[in-house]
This record gives sequence, C-alpha cells and structure tokens, in this order.
Amino acid sequence: MFSNDSRGGGRRAVPRVGAAVGALGLAACLAGCGAGSGHAAQARNGQGGQDGSVALAPTRETTSSAPRPPASPTPAAGRSAGALPLAGKVIVLDPGHNPTNFEHTAAINREVDVGNGRKECDTTGTETDAGYPEASYTLDVSHRVRGLLEARGAKVVLTQDGNRPWGPCVDERARIGNTAHADAALSIHADGAPAADYGFHVIAPKSMRSGGADTRAIAAPSYRLATTLRSHFAAATKEPYADYLGGGTGLMVRDDLGGLNMSTVPKVFIECGNMRNAHDAKALTDPAWRQKAARGIADGLTAFVTGSSR
Repeated sequence: MFSNDSRGGGRRAVPRVGAAVGALGLAACLAGCGAGSGHAAQARNGQGGQDGSVALAPTRETTSSAPRPPASPTPAAGRSAGALPLAGKVIVLDPGHNPTNFEHTAAINREVDVGNGRKECDTTGTETDAGYPEASYTLDVSHRVRGLLEARGAKVVLTQDGNRPWGPCVDERARIGNTAHADAALSIHADGAPAADYGFHVIAPKSMRSGGADTRAIAAPSYRLATTLRSHFAAATKEPYADYLGGGTGLMVRDDLGGLNMSTVPKVFIECGNMRNAHDAKALTDPAWRQKAARGIADGLTAFVTGSSR
C-alpha cells in the first residue's frame, strides 16, 4: 500500500483491508465533507516518499441627512481582480492517490514512463492504524487549500477531485500541471513510515536530464518552492521536520518520482506527517489541524508565486 511515487520503487497496490473505510471516505468527499487522502513512506536509505480569507469590513453609513454625492463602490464591490495577490496565477494541486484505487489494482499497477525509468501508474497510498486513508486526507486538504487560494484570486486546478474511479497515473498528474502552465504545482501526501517516526518533509526534483525527464529548468525554482513551503507549513502547524530522513532538515531532493521528473513547471511534494505515528495520526485526522495545514500550504504557495519567498 506504499506509493510508487514516494518510496523508491514502491509497492504494487493490493486490495486494502480498509476498503469499506476508503469507500466511506470517498462518499464523504463527494458530499462536501472534505475527506482527505494520503501517501507512502520513504525508505531510510533516502528512497522514500473555513476559508481563511479575511473578509473586508463593511463601509460605515453616514448619519448626515444632507444629500450624498453619488455612491462610490464599496471596497468589496469595487475591488478589481488585479487587487488580489494571486490574480492571474494558476496553481495545480495534486491530491495523492485516489480513494478507490484499491478497487482497480490492475489499472494502477500498469507501469508508465517516469522519465528515467518505469514505475507503477499509482498505488493505494497508506492509512492510519484506525483506517483513515491517505487518499481521503489529501483530497480534504486539497479542497481546503483550493478555497484559500481562490479567495486570493488564483485559478486552481486539481489533478483529481474524487471524480475518477482510479488514478490518474503519475505521468498524467505531471502533464496536467504542464498543460495548465501552472505557476506552481504541489502534490499533497501523508507518509506511511514506521510508527516511531514522525514529522513532515518536502521533496524537490533533482536537476537532471535523463530519458524523457529534463528538470534542469525547474530544479532551482522548485527548490525555492520547497523551502518556502517548508517554512510556512511548519509555522502554521507546529509540526516538526521529519526525524527519519533528509538529515532532519525536512527537505529532500530526489530523482525517482515521476510526478516531479515529468514536470515542466515548478513542482514539489509534501508529506504532511506520518500516518503510522500516533502523534501525527491524531493531527492528520483532526479537521482543525487540517485547516492549519491548508493555511500553511496556501501561504507557502502564495509567497512563492508572488515572489515574497522567505
């Protein structure tokens, strides 16, 4: 149940014991409840894996009885699209896995080109010990991030919205961002590492040209996106950097992820926590914490796209 686009080589997907949970998670998402989704752990050898907008205050009405001049638009009514920080920007959100991938193992086990090799199309993802699927987590958080970014003027494209029976494959996920000419793309996941491991990390693409992959043009901006996102996510959630990989920096650079290898726009992965760790699982399953996670992600993407990265 580990993701092929996280842990090096990955595992082939197999039907999950928590199938009923996954189906319920999908139903919840389709009902608008925001069931999220999830991702798989990276190996220790380094081959691993509402709306918060601020409402404008209403303008005060004058108490004078004297004739008023023609009313000018209120700030809300007169605010042009150009006044929003992300107006004209396109951001692609890639909710990892799919809530019903486990029902289509033959399809998601099919290998696809990831630029410097071949990997399975997708996997089922992981889940908490209580059965909360990673695919439910990622979709829920993606919905929350979308709302925040749209309130700031961005056009947000999701690679899947719980509206497909399986997938899309990792190469198609990259193509969706490329076709949208995204200013930034983000694949959202949660890890499935051993229970003692905890924390989050961000993955950036390695600069390389190999087979069908050429990340040389996006490696530097993607790395800046990764560090910016890391900073804002940590500030919003208080989640520590992963203690089990990346040297404790919360950042990895990899060349084995098709979703990054095949991207032609700045793109990174975020593993928001370890679903197998009791502390992280408690956070990942808490809607209030997921809203904090969404705000951290939205703020990181906003800072990167507007050039205010820190």
